[in-house]
Formats: sequence, C-alpha cells, structure tokens
Amino acid sequence: MALTVAVQMDHVSSISIKGDSTFALALEAERRGHSLYHYTPDRLSMRDGRATARAEPMTLREEEGNHFTLGPQEKIDLADTDVVLLRQDPPFDMAYITSTHILERVHPKTLVVNDPASVRNAPEKIFVTEFPDLMPETLITKDPLEVAAFRAEFGEIVMKPLYGNGGAGVFHITKEDRNLTSFMETFALLFREPFIVQRYLNDVRQGDKRIILVDGEFAGAINRVPSETDARSNMHVGGRAEATELTEREREICARIGPSLKERGLLFVGIDVIGDYLTEINVTSPTGIREVKRFGGADIASLLWDAIEARVGTGR
Repeated sequence: MALTVAVQMDHVSSISIKGDSTFALALEAERRGHSLYHYTPDRLSMRDGRATARAEPMTLREEEGNHFTLGPQEKIDLADTDVVLLRQDPPFDMAYITSTHILERVHPKTLVVNDPASVRNAPEKIFVTEFPDLMPETLITKDPLEVAAFRAEFGEIVMKPLYGNGGAGVFHITKEDRNLTSFMETFALLFREPFIVQRYLNDVRQGDKRIILVDGEFAGAINRVPSETDARSNMHVGGRAEATELTEREREICARIGPSLKERGLLFVGIDVIGDYLTEINVTSPTGIREVKRFGGADIASLLWDAIEARVGTGR
C-alpha cells in the first residue's frame, strides 16, 4: 500500500540525522515505498476551507551532511495526501496552535499524526496533570506568593516554562538559593503564561527515563543521565543516553495512560519518568527512537508505520 506522506517539520537541512526521530520516521516511510513531501510550517496555508502547503518531493539517505534531496517546490492540497506527520519542534505557541487548527480541516480523511486537536488540547506539561497520582507535587501559577509557599513546603524545587521544550529555561532551585525572586521576575518578563513548579526529585541524578508508546502501547525506552554540571538530562545539553529496562512502576504508568493516548489518536508519544514519577507526556514532536534502536531496542519507526498503515487501511 503505497502512501503519499507530507512531513511538516523544521527544515530537513537543519537536522542532525544521528538522533533525529523525524528523519528516522521519514526514512522508514521511504523504505516502505511511500512518497514523501517536505514542507515547513510557514508554508502551510488555508483558503476557503482547504489546507495546502508549498512542498518539495523529498528523498533521504543515511549520510550526515548529505542526507536529503528536495525536488522542485509545488503547491499540494493536503486532502490529497494519505498521511501528514506533524513533526516541527515546539515551542508550543500560537503559531503551533494555528497549525493544528488548519490540519484539523483534513484529519481524519488524511491521517494526521498526532491528531491535531489532541495535540492542541494536550500540551506536555498540562496533559500530565490528568494523572495527579502518578506525578510529583506540581504547581502551575504566575503568583510569586504561591511559588514561595511551594518552595517553603518542599525545600528544593524545579521551575520551568509551561510551554517550553528541550530543557530550555529549566532551573533547579535549592532551599538556600536566594535567586528565586529574580527567577520569577525574569520568567514574568519572558513569558505571558504561567510557569510550572515541581518538587525536585533526587532520582534525576540516576536518570530521566524517556519511554515511547505507539498507539498507547509500550514500544521502547532509554535512560538519560544528566552531566555532573547540569540539572537537566536532555541529550542536546549534555545528558548521556544509556540502555534501560522498565520497572514495575513504569509499566503501571504506561498501562494507566495508554488508553487515554489511544482514545485521543496520539499514535506516537514519549513520556518522561524520574524515579517513580511521571513528569511529562510529550505529544508534539517526541524524540528518542534512534537512541532506543542504537541500544538494541525495538525499531520504533517500523512499529509506528505499522500502526499508521493499519489506520489508513481501515479508513479506506
């Protein structure tokens, strides 16, 4: 079943293929004989209810620095494609939200992965609050008195932008730290939205586990260990990936959230678990599948395309 697949992503020239999940997904689609179109979010348009994009035919290869070829740009009607991969990186801002509204015009006749309405309604740090018993103590606010009271209650806290990504703007604040007021003043200047504050989990020094689910089922995991000089475990800021296995608690977390992911049409999701606690549910542009495979885990790109092809086949 050859499909036409449009990939809405950051420009393919900007990615590092060694760890890029979008590249892995597109490469697997090409391996299966599907046709690829590439476009960036700024080339997405809607007129008279029709969603279109100025896109280029794309072919890929496993050669760092020479990993793609783009054909001549053409205007395509996304309703004429079979699948749209919604894969640009956050920040999850009004531009991102607008993309989801436009892509809703073609979904589900054209399968958008992940479901654009669910992406819009389930930002990573808010969706997770539907499972409060799985989370560490968490506060979402812009009220400095509430933040100060939260820090007084728990001592060590982590403060981060509510709609941030990739570890940007994440601060570990200790009980003795005198910079909390300055941090809050800075956040208030930079972000109109509230910010999120969580009890600091000492287990983060042993790693922040990225667990990937495909259509609500566990597909693979890696552990991301922060460097000695950073509180963040994100790999692009110095975190180290290592092989891992799921604990019973992590299996319980997957079993609890899996049905909600499936119900919402969230086919490709990455969750973050520190110790016994779920901290984020990543639905916008989850990553980690190349690392899972590199450490001997499942070929998650293949598993996801199995799920996509089954959905498209059922729809037809």
